[in-house]
Amino acid sequence: MGDLRQTIRFCATQDGARIAYARIGAGPPLVRAAHFLTHLEFDLQSPVWRPWLAELSRGRTLLRYDGRGCGLSDRTAAVPALETWVDDLAAVVDAAKLPRFALFGCSQGAAVSIAYAARHPERVSCLVLLGGYARGLRRRDPTPEQAREGRLLVDLIEVGWGRDTPAFRQVFTSLFIPEGTPEQVGWFNELQRLSTSAAHAARTIEAFGDIDVSDLAGRVACPTLVLHARGDARVPFEEGRFLAGRIPGARFVPLESRNHILLEHEPAFAACFAEIGAFLHEHDASSPLGGAFGGLTRGERELLDLLARGLDNLQIAAHLGLSEKTVRNKVSAVFAKLEVASRAQAIVRAREAGFGAKPLPR
Repeated sequence: MGDLRQTIRFCATQDGARIAYARIGAGPPLVRAAHFLTHLEFDLQSPVWRPWLAELSRGRTLLRYDGRGCGLSDRTAAVPALETWVDDLAAVVDAAKLPRFALFGCSQGAAVSIAYAARHPERVSCLVLLGGYARGLRRRDPTPEQAREGRLLVDLIEVGWGRDTPAFRQVFTSLFIPEGTPEQVGWFNELQRLSTSAAHAARTIEAFGDIDVSDLAGRVACPTLVLHARGDARVPFEEGRFLAGRIPGARFVPLESRNHILLEHEPAFAACFAEIGAFLHEHDASSPLGGAFGGLTRGERELLDLLARGLDNLQIAAHLGLSEKTVRNKVSAVFAKLEVASRAQAIVRAREAGFGAKPLPR
């Protein structure tokens, strides 16, 4: 695995907390919303997280940060809550001066990403959600047994999180990576102790139960990819299906795994990141063919780029290797999506968004 060198900086949130964020790689920007149990420094040596960082930064700039109370970010007295986490994400992307970017949300980071994307559609080119949920445990109408299990997990954290023996933390690890190797399990046990305090961990887990972005999910306008492991022991597969069903036009990809955090040695890891890589390439925020008009497919954006150059249907057909009739139908579909009535209106909108500006390849 290649050298993952990073640059760490800090930014201030609305309430004055310092959030640590880091950049890895080069290329179009991808922001990973903070989720539980991260540490900007230790994750780079992790047999669990390092493979993720290598994949997410492949051919792009990965911006990630430690949530407040975790890793290198400030420990604060603020009560953990969704609104605070969304404000922290906003502070990071503003400090990093990213006008537009792809957004990746894992686990509860999915809810944070949904809330941000719904409120800032002009900033998010596309959304990738992995192992996420729209509703926390208490918002899912849990059975008495499920509610009791949730309370028990908080009790275990309060009692055993900071102890030298990993026995109590092992319960938590088993929910995240039940099929982990001894090395991966040992590292994840230690990450829990290193990343945050028992008190903050307990408060955070409690706050997860009250998350509900079901309504906000319906307002997400950008292309969205939702992936979820069928055997996820931490977030039920049905919650992944529910989440994908709430986001207009979202594509859902089931993964064959029992792990909440996919591990490098399992087939689902390669399948997952191949899907993510292709999706991000299609909706590249740094390219006028990918960033604007997120409702268009890549082929439709290519066609719109040719329209913006003033090519007629016959010329477009020759360039794309299609029949003139096919091009005519595709042009009509693009007009409908852009809600324009004429070719002239489509060209104006396309040129305003930067289409047709670069020379065609010879």
